[in-house]
Amino acid sequence: MTALPQHAAIRLRNLTVAYRGHPAVHHLSGDFAPGSLTAIVGPNGAGKTTLLAAIMGRVSPVEGEVQRAAGRIAWLPQQVEIDRSFPIRVFDLVALGHWSRVGSLRGLDAPQREAVHHALDAVGLAGFERRGIAELSAGQFQRVLFARVLLQDAPVILLDEPFNAIDARTTADLLAVVARWHAESRTVIAVLHDLEQVRRHFDRTLLMARRCVAWGPTAEVLHAEHLFRARQMAEAWDDDAALCEEAA
Repeated sequence: MTALPQHAAIRLRNLTVAYRGHPAVHHLSGDFAPGSLTAIVGPNGAGKTTLLAAIMGRVSPVEGEVQRAAGRIAWLPQQVEIDRSFPIRVFDLVALGHWSRVGSLRGLDAPQREAVHHALDAVGLAGFERRGIAELSAGQFQRVLFARVLLQDAPVILLDEPFNAIDARTTADLLAVVARWHAESRTVIAVLHDLEQVRRHFDRTLLMARRCVAWGPTAEVLHAEHLFRARQMAEAWDDDAALCEEAA
């Protein structure tokens, strides 16, 4: 991995990523600065989640690269990716945030157990430790996932649709957690759909439609002309085009 300059926590260089053989992210280049708070927006199928997966290293580029500064990256997936029927308690799911430091063979010591309780208290779930995750509402479960991210204490945090299908109070509480991360100079990147929410809470935005439409200060990016261009680009997608040779 190439060393990054101090002004970049993550650098994308001509990044192209395919999903099921079809390009989902095209020739994307740019930097996420350390401590920046960036929303990723765009039409459905624009490659937003695929981009997060590439930053995490979960998918490999067919062209270009992702350069990452040293340090852990915390990932909050969409709820639909998690099997809520798995028999695990809230405490144990949050404790997985210690995984990178503790591993699977060691038990938690007293400070680590206290950190789990503190994380749950920070997201408004004190007293929920012994509940099974299947018993939780969507909003409560999202608070649990945020608590796990809190425990990871990572300098870079990726959030995939973190406020989708949850109530307004939970959204407000979790946005306050995001604001705290930003105040702590963590780099936060979130895939979002609510543009008014982006305008109110995120100072930088990447608007993409598989390719970059605009990337910069939110007020400039979410201009009507850019949003119209993103819709036009989405309408022109040909999902029956030939597969990428590298991914076929």
